[in-house]
This record gives sequence, C-alpha cells and structure tokens, in this order.
Amino acid sequence: MEIWEAVVLGLVQGLTEFLPVSSSGHLQIFNTLFGIQGEENLTFAVAVHAATVCSTIAVFHKEIFALIAGLFRWTWNPETQYLAKIALSMVPVAIVGFFFKDHVEALFASGLLVVGISLLITAVLLSFAYYARPRQKSEISFRDSFVIGIAQAFAAILPGLSRSGSTIATGLLLGDRKEDVAKFSFLMVLIPILGEAFLDAMKGGFHPEESGISFAALFAGFVTAFVSGFIACRWMINIVKKGKLIYFAIYCLIVGAIAVVWSLC
Repeated sequence: MEIWEAVVLGLVQGLTEFLPVSSSGHLQIFNTLFGIQGEENLTFAVAVHAATVCSTIAVFHKEIFALIAGLFRWTWNPETQYLAKIALSMVPVAIVGFFFKDHVEALFASGLLVVGISLLITAVLLSFAYYARPRQKSEISFRDSFVIGIAQAFAAILPGLSRSGSTIATGLLLGDRKEDVAKFSFLMVLIPILGEAFLDAMKGGFHPEESGISFAALFAGFVTAFVSGFIACRWMINIVKKGKLIYFAIYCLIVGAIAVVWSLC
C-alpha cells in the first residue's frame, strides 16, 4: 500500500464512519479499485477503525467524562441509566459477533453486489426517516435503545448498510429527538468497535510487519482517518439537527446503483 492510497482510504474511513453512507461499503469499493486485499486490508482496517474511535472520544469527551463520573456515584442516576441503555443496545451486535462471525466475514468478502444492494437499502431507510413525522419523545427509552441496537446489528452483518444511517434513521422513526439519537448513535458504537479491533489484534489480524504496509502508510492512514472523522462527526450532528438526510439518501442510491451495475458487468 502506497502512502497516497493510505491517505485516501483513511479519508474515506473517517468521513464515511460518521456520515450515513457506510464506511465498510466504501472501504470495500476503494479496496477493489486499488487492488488491496487479505492481510494488508485487515491490518489497515483495524488501524483506521481505532482512529475513528479516537475521533469520537475527542468530539464527545465532555459527555463521556460526565457519564463515567455519574457511574461512579453508584446511584441509578441519569448518567447510569444512559450507560445502561448503551449496554442494552450492544446486545444484538454482540450476539451477531459471537454466533454469526463466519457468516458476516463471508458477506464482507462477497464483492460489490452485496455492497450495492445494502447501499440501496440505506437510501430507503434515510428516505423514510426524512419524510416520517412520528410523535417526538422526551428521551430515548430502553426499548428504543434495544431496537436501535438491532439496526446496528444488521449494519454489522451487511457491508454497505450504513451503521450511523441505520441507527439514526431507526431512532428518528421511533420518534426520538434528532440531537439525542445522533449523540446516542455515535456513543453506542465505541465499545463494539474497540472490542472488534482488540479481538482482531489478539487473533493475529494486526501485523504491520507481515502485511506489507509500511509504518509511514499506516501512520498516514491513521492520522487522516482521525482528522476527517473528527470533522465528519461534528458535521453529522449538525446535519441530523437540520434534517438533511435526504441528500445522503440520494447519494447512497446513486453509488449503490453504480456498484450493482459494476458487479454485474
């Protein structure tokens, strides 16, 4: 992997991790274009996912510190309840990870057809969320947390189905406030991404010295993913507040259609 390729892929990961257009789908598209695969692909994916986790922590550091402080008050306070909702939202994706990991990995290696179809599904979800007008709720309930977690699990299964897009759209369709569901969507993914990166590293998925990626390329990808992720995360919060998800639905529709046609040609 050349340094310029790492910069491009890091930029793609950082932007698409938070924008509702699917980071996994776009990484797979660009990896196909660049001819990157196997160990090289996995090592780089672990690094840039860790970078986007760091950018999320940087954006929400005040909220995260407040939640941790509330947890150590050892009472059933709003912060503890919020953390419990995040934990509940992780149950579906944990079940997928433990029991269907091999099937998920097979789907991620299945080429651009699945990516294209999943991007089209993302477009439909974002369109529904844009036009729907459910009754607004004062806060995200435990039931909503679990349903949003199910949406995240589906996004983990299907490359091209946007995680942020599916979770935010689900929350909006449930009637949760825009700013609340955007914040919850980004915070709920921290532990699953960290856990997945840790497991990949422990199982031998992170071997820079054996993958053919130079330290310079890996570092360039990490920094680019962190900076672009930081910008995209803050940008996405404002986009959700203003209700402009329909533009991303149009984008996913176009890219998904191109991916489907490309895979069939």
